[in-house]
Amino acid sequence: MRRILIGLCLLSVLFLIPAAFAQSDSSSEPNPPLVAEDIRQALFNTQIAMMSGDTENATASLEEAAQLYHDDLSPTITTTSPAIDQAMNEAFAHALEAVEQGDTAAFSAARSQIWTGLLNGSSEIVYSAITLGDGMTAERWLRLRDFRVSTRFSRPGADATLAVNALANESITTDDVLAAVRADLLDTYQAQLNTALADVQEAHDNDFALRSAEEAGLAQGYFEILAAAYGEQRGETTLATARTAFSTLVNAAMTGNDAAFTAAQTSVNEAIAGFRAAPLSESEIIRRAGQLNRFVMLVPIEYARGVRNGIVTSDIEIQEALTFHEGATAAFTDLQTTIAGYDTEATAQIGQLLAQALTQIRDVVEPSELQATIDQINGLLTTTLPAEWLNTTSESDIDVILSVLDQVENAAAQGDYRLAESARLDAYALLELGVEQRLRGFAPDMAVRIESLFWQGTSEQTGLSVLLANQAPIAEVRSARAELETAFGEARLLLGSNSSAPAAIAGNAAIIVFREGLEAVLILASLLASLRSGEQKLYRRPLVLGSILAFVATAITWWIATNLLTLLLPLGERLEAITSIVAIAVLLLVTNWFFHKSYWVGWMANFHVRKRELIGGVAAITISQTAGLVLLGFTSVYREGFETVLFLQSLVVEAGTIVVLQGVALGLLGTAIVGVITFSLQRRLPYKKMLVVTGVFIGFVLLTMIGNTVHVMQSIGWLPISPIQGVYLPYWAGQWFGLFATWQGVILQIIAGVFVIGSYFLAEHQNKRTREGARTTAEQRQTAS
Repeated sequence: MRRILIGLCLLSVLFLIPAAFAQSDSSSEPNPPLVAEDIRQALFNTQIAMMSGDTENATASLEEAAQLYHDDLSPTITTTSPAIDQAMNEAFAHALEAVEQGDTAAFSAARSQIWTGLLNGSSEIVYSAITLGDGMTAERWLRLRDFRVSTRFSRPGADATLAVNALANESITTDDVLAAVRADLLDTYQAQLNTALADVQEAHDNDFALRSAEEAGLAQGYFEILAAAYGEQRGETTLATARTAFSTLVNAAMTGNDAAFTAAQTSVNEAIAGFRAAPLSESEIIRRAGQLNRFVMLVPIEYARGVRNGIVTSDIEIQEALTFHEGATAAFTDLQTTIAGYDTEATAQIGQLLAQALTQIRDVVEPSELQATIDQINGLLTTTLPAEWLNTTSESDIDVILSVLDQVENAAAQGDYRLAESARLDAYALLELGVEQRLRGFAPDMAVRIESLFWQGTSEQTGLSVLLANQAPIAEVRSARAELETAFGEARLLLGSNSSAPAAIAGNAAIIVFREGLEAVLILASLLASLRSGEQKLYRRPLVLGSILAFVATAITWWIATNLLTLLLPLGERLEAITSIVAIAVLLLVTNWFFHKSYWVGWMANFHVRKRELIGGVAAITISQTAGLVLLGFTSVYREGFETVLFLQSLVVEAGTIVVLQGVALGLLGTAIVGVITFSLQRRLPYKKMLVVTGVFIGFVLLTMIGNTVHVMQSIGWLPISPIQGVYLPYWAGQWFGLFATWQGVILQIIAGVFVIGSYFLAEHQNKRTREGARTTAEQRQTAS
């Protein structure tokens, strides 16, 4: 016993030693964001010492920063991108030269270049780690980054973090993670570039030399992070020109020469005009286009309410007009490059007209003048943008509503509850324009909740109307406004999600695969059962071989279909609608075919006729017979496989390949169990009852798919939305069963149900007449004999 205990202790030590070393190694790895902040602080201390004339301490602080970089960050950056490490060494050398010469402006520029160099190196390390599937390294270095200020007119900066976390959990592909991280970081650093350029102009105008040099250095550094994307879009020659423009801007900012600075700023603006490092996805483009259309339309409406005879009569209306103009400008900036691809001249005119509209608002011109400018913008948008961009979406409408609710809070904070109430009514009017109609059709409970929050409130939250009428404290108004924003966030998710619950999708896929697999097993079992004699058993092998080839062909068909869908993905939700319509047609044919017994009997009989023709009573099997039997086995199974692939594509578009494959695996497992029982154990199962039960399940799948397809077609504008007043269905009813409280969906589901049930009774009626006719004929023959 003692020896056993000693052995266990020694074994524990052996396990603990590697773990301790591993923990030691892990804790010894540098923390990139913390090291970067230490470097930043040391550089700040350097500049403070320079400004006080303390060259010795300035040099010491700079050497501390350089040592931190070379000890902790340089090794990893060098491995990933030697060019960035070289640029960092040059930036430290420029900083040291500036310290020795006492040139604080030059040091400010070098300090900015060191910081952005660290950001550039971190980005490249993150990209490389993601490509290698190293989620831990990507997560550690991603924390060394800048963040942009998020507004409802711009994408938030959390996508990269969520994507890297998903990579660590292996819940997303490497390519998707890399795309999300690149989009987030490039979007962030382009926003930082634009901010730096605006700040350097402001600093120069105010004669802030150090700030001007610092911001110019930041602009140059941020552009360098975007340089690879810029070169891909515009070529290396144009990239070299742009780099020269930024370098010239830094030199002009350091010298303070007005003419040189203006020329350099102009060159930089020309170089980056229309450039977007992270192109928008199709859904983001449509959302921005919806924002642009809605905001542009609302600018003159709000302006006209606040101006009379060249005098501002309502400050909040003018503020709302400015807010809508800001939203339109932000959306246009995001879309500028994309719109220029359709018409460069029209894009430039839209930008000029937006600037003109802003000037008109500030100059308090007559509303008719502003309306004329907006009409020109609308005309250019109509003739330039694709037709589908011109339709406002729920995403863009909610963005507009929330921007107006901002004005409600601002007015209440200033104590002007009358103006706050006016803005609340404007927001509610926008709600009724489209979002509320869709919510009443797809999520009526949410529609009631949002409307209540606008007016009397709920049991948990007093309504915004009541609070403003009672001039409640601003804290209570903010609470109600926050509750509305939360509700709209949930509504955005509900309206933006057209897919069923993943479990429902997987279940539907399993039912279809099992149903079609069961038919294939029955056909093959019927063919093999008639080949029981010793001479005929040799014909079984070609049939089995043909069925195996059919299975392989089905897998190839699946691969071709999914790749074809990948090419058609730019169609977005329209692709889901199209594939769903095709799948519904296939299901209707399958159910109709199943209920008509004569089709089933004729189909089976056809296989047996072909089999008898191939065998022909010959004892020795020939090559032609083998080929024919292989083909017979192939066609008996591939027909079911082809139908299954065709149907499942709509589910792939809706929920993704992984979810559908889970259902396919479950369906194949059920089919395999039936096959083993049938072929190996030679047991007879209640096939007819199984076919009837699975047929009923397919009927439910058909109704669910019709409901979801109608929902998608309503979402993309192919069908109108007519809510059923007084009927409220929970959200899960749509997710699991495709039930939504709209007349279009319910009526089409009823029609499909009538078709399926009617097909069954029609088939039974025809079978009954056939049986009665056969009985009558037999009786007549018996009487005649």
